[in-house]
Amino acid sequence: MGQLRLLLQVAFRNLFTSKINILIGGIIFFGTLLVVVGGALLDSIDGAMSRSIIGSVAGHIQVYSDESKDELSLYGGMSGEPDLTVLADFSRVRPVLEKHPNVKTVVPMGTSSALITSGNTVDLTLARLRDLYKKRTEQGESAALKESIDSVKAHVRQIVALMEKQRANSKVVLTDAAVDPMEVEALARARTDEFWNSFDADPFASLEFLENRIAPQLPDGDLLELRYVGTDLDTFQRTFDRMEIVDGEAVPHGKRGMLVSKFFYENFFKLKTAFRLDTLKQERDLNGKLIATDPQLQRWVKENQTQTREIIFQLDPVKTHQAVERLQKVLGSKESTLDKLLPEFFTTTDENFDTRYQQFYAELAPLLDLYRLRMGDTLTISAFTRTGYVQSVNVKVYGTYQFKGLEKSTMAGLINLMDLMTFRDLYGYLSPDRKAEIAELQKNSGIKPVDRASAEDALFGEDSGNTLVAEAATGIVDDSKAFEGNQGAVYREDQVARVYSQEEIEKGVVLSTAVILKDPTKLEQTMEELKQVGTDAGMKLRAASWQQAAGFIGQFVLLAKLVLYFAVFIIFVVALVIINNAMMMATLQRVREVGTMRAIGAQRSFILSMVLVETVLLGLVFGAGGALVGSGVMTMLGSSGIPANNEALYFFFSGPRLYPTLSASNLIAAFVIVLVVSAISTFYPAFLATRVSPLQAMQTDE
Repeated sequence: MGQLRLLLQVAFRNLFTSKINILIGGIIFFGTLLVVVGGALLDSIDGAMSRSIIGSVAGHIQVYSDESKDELSLYGGMSGEPDLTVLADFSRVRPVLEKHPNVKTVVPMGTSSALITSGNTVDLTLARLRDLYKKRTEQGESAALKESIDSVKAHVRQIVALMEKQRANSKVVLTDAAVDPMEVEALARARTDEFWNSFDADPFASLEFLENRIAPQLPDGDLLELRYVGTDLDTFQRTFDRMEIVDGEAVPHGKRGMLVSKFFYENFFKLKTAFRLDTLKQERDLNGKLIATDPQLQRWVKENQTQTREIIFQLDPVKTHQAVERLQKVLGSKESTLDKLLPEFFTTTDENFDTRYQQFYAELAPLLDLYRLRMGDTLTISAFTRTGYVQSVNVKVYGTYQFKGLEKSTMAGLINLMDLMTFRDLYGYLSPDRKAEIAELQKNSGIKPVDRASAEDALFGEDSGNTLVAEAATGIVDDSKAFEGNQGAVYREDQVARVYSQEEIEKGVVLSTAVILKDPTKLEQTMEELKQVGTDAGMKLRAASWQQAAGFIGQFVLLAKLVLYFAVFIIFVVALVIINNAMMMATLQRVREVGTMRAIGAQRSFILSMVLVETVLLGLVFGAGGALVGSGVMTMLGSSGIPANNEALYFFFSGPRLYPTLSASNLIAAFVIVLVVSAISTFYPAFLATRVSPLQAMQTDE
């Protein structure tokens, strides 16, 4: 104890006497600060990421067929959808997984993508007019219905007039070769009084002409990629408690239906001008950006000034007049044309933005359809089935939803939810309804199976009795009768109204199941045990953690952690070299002192211990200082939060701000790393110090 006390006295005496010690201490101070702050931030981001992925769609574990060719990727892979083998019957898988004592809930899932169109302004207006004529056919004409029809017809005539005006303006920049004469002819016909005077004689034929020849000339509709998860919607909502309905209502139990992500709905179905105004407000209010200095905000303002056609086309003559009056009032202008008032109104600066934003929603928005898809509308989804053909399904949109804390996240916001029955239809799975429909069609059409060897004779032989379509006279093939059938009619007309039992929902294919654990710390152990449970039940199951199931997002997180750890490793290798060199210099400066100590009887072990204790004390004092400052930095960040300045960070932070926390393990890890690096870097200088002899010390002095 006496020697240790002496060593500590020497170490404390030399702690601040040498500039080299201050340099080494500074390196240790900043190294510790970096490990504490970096480690705590990394752990906090990792925790937030896991909450985002687990709480949105993945669960703790995803279980899917071990016969799958690819790994599961819930957010899609770099080369498209993974090739997964289906779990043929979820009703068999669920009880097997739920037997495990650590499994809390099992949720069926199937993920895929499809293409949909958002529809253009003409399409939506014509659809409204078609509905009115259908209503007149079914219920007879009334004064109110006639007024509605005349109003929408006037709106369509105004759209056609605007399209012709724009076509006339485009002649300035287009050559004659770029103009399609058939489009010009169709537009001219739709502008004539003759066309509109005869409209009611055959309204559906006139509508068909407008839908096929006029609507395609207005390319303001979008072809959208829709990513969806087919699931048991009731179980999904109970399990993932961050999910909340925003607009509309939840899909009624057992019914077909869809919930569109609020993020997807706002980004792709909202009036583009309104969406840009919302985004401008968000960037100004949350991120402190200014129109005057930010090029992106300036671009959105410019687009609002120049892309006013979507608004102009939405307004019928009455609403156009109202819009002109309101804009004249707020702008104090006497301009009488809407296409000149709108660019002036959308000329927004940092000074007038808040006023114009409020005026837009108070004055213009009530005259407009802000969304191209409304709650209760039917969405037609077309997707490639597993066997490669295109399947289209109409599904009713009941509402929008979002995950709390992930409202602005692109990754979580692009996932839409639908019922399992619709997913199976899109996937190409033959549900009992579909099988019955096909059987009915086969029965009515007289189709009978033939073997491959005699297929040619059966189809084209003289005795086949078949007539080639190319030689058929009109009337031999009746397309309408080919699709008649009681079961087919039931399937098409009643599937929206039908309520499926829980047994029907669960008895069918799924691509994977999300597993929620009671104790997430036993994730790895549970994964192995679930695979064994599946094997024991005669199922080949594969289990993936939430990070593996997240695909490239999970890999990105892993890569980010590796990069940070590598950066810390490089920093400490550099620190080790610097400390080593500094200690070498410090040792050489103390040759006389060490030689004198050796001359008065100090043993080599004492010299070695002296250098080591000095370095360890240096590490403890400056390391404690770095840890203390690092703790202060983390406390400050934990209180104020780190803002998510873009949509990707929104997902990684699991919300608009990351509130990092500091754990005891971060401090312990920092101290251990710093002391180990300090000790390792001191061994060689300490060894050199033990080799100093009194004679060498005296020669140095001379």
